[in-house]
Amino acid sequence: MRFFCRSISFVRHTHSIMNNWKLVCWFVIICITNIFAQIPSAPEKQEGEGPFDRLIIRGVTLINSTGAPPIGPIDIVVENNIIKQVRSVGYPGAPVADKDRPKAGPNDKVMDCTGMYLLPGFVDMHGHIGGQSQGTPSEYVFKLWLAHGITTIRDPASGNGVKWTMEHKAKSADNRITAPRILCYPAFGSGWDKPITTPEEARQWVRENAKSGAEGIKFFGAAPEIFKAALDENKKLGLRSACHHAQLEVGRMNVLATAAAGLTTMEHWYGLPEALFDGQTLQDYPADYNYNNEQNRFEEAGRLWKQAARPGSERWNHVMNELLKLDFTLDPTFNIYDANRDLMRARQADWHKLYTLPSLWKFYAPSRISHGSYWFDWGTEQEIAWKENYRLWMQFVNEYKNRGGRVTAGSDSGFIYQLYGFGYIRELELLREAGFLPLEVIRAATLKGAEALGMADKIGSVEAGKLADMVLLEENPLQNLKVLYGTGTIRLNDDNEAVRIGGVKYTIKDGIVYDAKKLLADVKDIVDKAKAEGDGELLQPGDNRKKP
Repeated sequence: MRFFCRSISFVRHTHSIMNNWKLVCWFVIICITNIFAQIPSAPEKQEGEGPFDRLIIRGVTLINSTGAPPIGPIDIVVENNIIKQVRSVGYPGAPVADKDRPKAGPNDKVMDCTGMYLLPGFVDMHGHIGGQSQGTPSEYVFKLWLAHGITTIRDPASGNGVKWTMEHKAKSADNRITAPRILCYPAFGSGWDKPITTPEEARQWVRENAKSGAEGIKFFGAAPEIFKAALDENKKLGLRSACHHAQLEVGRMNVLATAAAGLTTMEHWYGLPEALFDGQTLQDYPADYNYNNEQNRFEEAGRLWKQAARPGSERWNHVMNELLKLDFTLDPTFNIYDANRDLMRARQADWHKLYTLPSLWKFYAPSRISHGSYWFDWGTEQEIAWKENYRLWMQFVNEYKNRGGRVTAGSDSGFIYQLYGFGYIRELELLREAGFLPLEVIRAATLKGAEALGMADKIGSVEAGKLADMVLLEENPLQNLKVLYGTGTIRLNDDNEAVRIGGVKYTIKDGIVYDAKKLLADVKDIVDKAKAEGDGELLQPGDNRKKP
């Protein structure tokens, strides 16, 4: 999502760039730099307790990601940052005998979490670390993620710069900052002062990227010979890759071609319906279409799945079978386009009032300059088209999962009214809407993400020998995923009063226990300070009331 700028200086050159397709990738890199100009460093960590020499978590119901049903009561023993025991200690409704529990020493940290639910830490496969255009500092973003149980993020494009991202990756690994674990996937071509125009240059850039310590590459498209060379070299080096198949290049390499060339993960859905075309070879663009008009672009994107092969058709099955053979990963990021189906709902979400920065709120508002703010004249017809788009898209993704394909959870927050952390939980709800069972949703958010990152031996499930990344909450997320939102959900109590329940209680990352609600309070303080220094109230677009 997050790469198309509207800088006048770049738009002036668009025509010449589009006439030389080898420069499209370079154009995209310039735009990334313009959007994500480096943000301030995260402050030194002041939050959290641990890691402890020995931590015992008692009495939880474990919702793991191995395919097992919930089980409890469970006691979990962690030593420093490694899970040592996951022990069943009794039966629901019956007292737990002390003799059956792991023994606690005088210096052990013991958390009595009786009645709570424990899950593996979540993996956000599409987590951009803020941006200067949105005015979102990294501390704000990191705390929103951790407050929602996200302990690992993949930063696709690494738009704050590879050096900045690698520094924060190292600080997070050493627990010097309050942040999830970070994986760096720089945008293809970034860091060079010239465009990549030959296969050998592509290979050279990939080798330099590997030497930087990055885990992979984020592509947007490139000329086929360059794209194939980069993917081949990346695969030889054992790195992974992601791609937003931008419309500027998808006509030459759709997802079937890139997956066959070595791509490991696709983002969003661009490139997939194009691979499913059976009565045409290109998207059917109206004669007056202009890619630089974002409402135009996203209106037509909402009609794209209707141009693809029908579900169950020969072409539909061929594409799916080929991707399955390649062990290819789909990272749909359903949430980032959710506002296209119901703009009012996205604008009025519970969390905006307390947790959305005024600068980010302004960025979301209708604008011909801010990317993803294409609400020039968005209405019923656009929303109906996008609802049908989702129906077909979700059908493919759910069927892919049912046939054994890997589907992960990613958010791409910071655009289109999707807020960090909150947007990720919305993604889980949308996977449920697509047809995933609640346990399948949790597995997509944890173990499947770990597999896609090549880290399933370290994270993704709560098992002995793995890192101590965990999420604790007082409500059952399998019954209602909304309890994972920081704002919780509404329930009527026995006194006929509506009350707020839910929200993550503790997020444990690298064996460090974070109070999730305290992290949210910190975020609110950041927002309150920004409001006090600026415009204050978040007004809906078109509401021009003056600040009192």
